[in-house]
Amino acid sequence: MATHLIANGHDVRLVSYDRGYRNLKDDFDVFETEGLTIRSKDNRVSIVETFTENLKRLPQGHRKLQQLRQQLFKDFQPDMVITDFEPMTAYLANHYKIPLVTLDNQHRMRYLEYECPADHRMESTVTKNIIRAIVPRPDVSLVTTFFFGEVRNERTFLFPPIVRKEVLDLRPSCGEHMLVYLTSGFETLLDELQGFTREQFLVYGYDRSGTHGPLTFKPFSQSGFLSDLATCNAVIATAGFTLISESLHLRKPYCALPMQGQFEQQLNAFQLDKLGYGKHVADVSSEAIGDFLYRLPDYRDSLESYQSSDNSQIKAKLDELLADDCAVARKFQRHS
Repeated sequence: MATHLIANGHDVRLVSYDRGYRNLKDDFDVFETEGLTIRSKDNRVSIVETFTENLKRLPQGHRKLQQLRQQLFKDFQPDMVITDFEPMTAYLANHYKIPLVTLDNQHRMRYLEYECPADHRMESTVTKNIIRAIVPRPDVSLVTTFFFGEVRNERTFLFPPIVRKEVLDLRPSCGEHMLVYLTSGFETLLDELQGFTREQFLVYGYDRSGTHGPLTFKPFSQSGFLSDLATCNAVIATAGFTLISESLHLRKPYCALPMQGQFEQQLNAFQLDKLGYGKHVADVSSEAIGDFLYRLPDYRDSLESYQSSDNSQIKAKLDELLADDCAVARKFQRHS
């Protein structure tokens, strides 16, 4: 999206932190801020470690907020703020009465009508309030989703997931291996996969290499990961929105293992299962994994109807919002 805006002649500044900052800093003008982080163990959110880690970041976060206010809002003076769920820019946009556009998948949990898993209704309410606290008053919400439904206001627009160019350029094929991606230690899953001796699992997300039974651990490599994703038989991974979106684009059946304590991943896995694109596995077991492998042909049949996107729809909407000195966005701002 940033590349598209710059190519259209806009003067763009980015604000990011951690991995986002590292991925962007070599190609764009990026202000490094502080942001929230989640700590987990064996695919479960650690509330104590998450709270402690974010508490330690507060002093630096306050300093970064003051720098951001001066450098980007007083000196740069943006005409519009587009936030991918980053709170500092959202609050400053409200403070300076600058049109605020959200571009993310989180706001579907606030502005989209959807069926909620029965045992996660309280989490749904809590998550909606957290989203409201992080981005309190967006003027326009561009929501990316693979599960479409009715929106709750005239300022929310739905689009297929954004797929990066590197994935759009891939030519998928169906190989013999399964791609396994874990964002944190998940030994329970690895133990269960050891029992499937006829399969080949390529495991990313661990700082190790080598082969152990059916598991082959691979060090991180973007090109290597994308190649293995494009040629895999299926994906077994946590239920993060980006990898699900890229897997669906490539028509890869997906075994979703949502992180316990993170409602967004629970919803991703639930909706993926409802659409027939893969399996929602709440509790890892050999039976659940075996059922996923058995039903791979059914998932592939369902994925034939998945509508891939080249990002053109959401780019066109951004162009419309920015046209004529952000006139359309300001129209929504006056009525928000």
